[in-house]
Amino acid sequence: MSDTALPYMPADGRPRCRWCAAAADYPPYLHYHDTEWGFPVADERRLFEKLCLEGFQSGLSWRTILAKREAFRAAFANFEHASVAGFDDGDVTRLLQDAGIVRHRGKIEASINNARRAIELVAETGSLAAYLWRYEPAPGSYDEPVVRATSPESVAMSKDLKKRGWKFVGPTTMYALMQAMGLVNDHSLACVTREQVSAARRAFRSPAA
Repeated sequence: MSDTALPYMPADGRPRCRWCAAAADYPPYLHYHDTEWGFPVADERRLFEKLCLEGFQSGLSWRTILAKREAFRAAFANFEHASVAGFDDGDVTRLLQDAGIVRHRGKIEASINNARRAIELVAETGSLAAYLWRYEPAPGSYDEPVVRATSPESVAMSKDLKKRGWKFVGPTTMYALMQAMGLVNDHSLACVTREQVSAARRAFRSPAA
């Protein structure tokens, strides 16, 4: 998600990114934009959740995923990757019967697989955060937000994760993750949240440092 079009102006009169127009009849979408999207994240549980949910979003809208997020959390052990790594065929069957989530076998099995790969990655690199923040672009690389689906960093991250056995981690999905977890600030220049995110990024200490 990113845009350079005229901003969306909700009832509070504060301009937001154009994609927030989808929040007109769904306030949690605007709240997500204002308080989560683009703010830097280093928490392991939250990062694994974002990894999984970006994979589930593939081919769908983020609004669809956001509306199901609490159901996803309940179904996937609150996205504690050590717990999800222990899921078995019975859990796959259970999840395929859960109407509260996206019942896509490939994405469900990918999330379980990725939890197991996350354990391996943490053993090697120390944490998911330390690994993911290695892919933060150089300062100034994306000062001007533009509409893009991938970046050199998301392509490199995708290639490396696939080599490690991760699934549903294509370059477009990984760029969406980069936007969501704050590796880039893709709020539009007119958006009131852009400077808040910039300030949060300036105060954030990268775990990859």
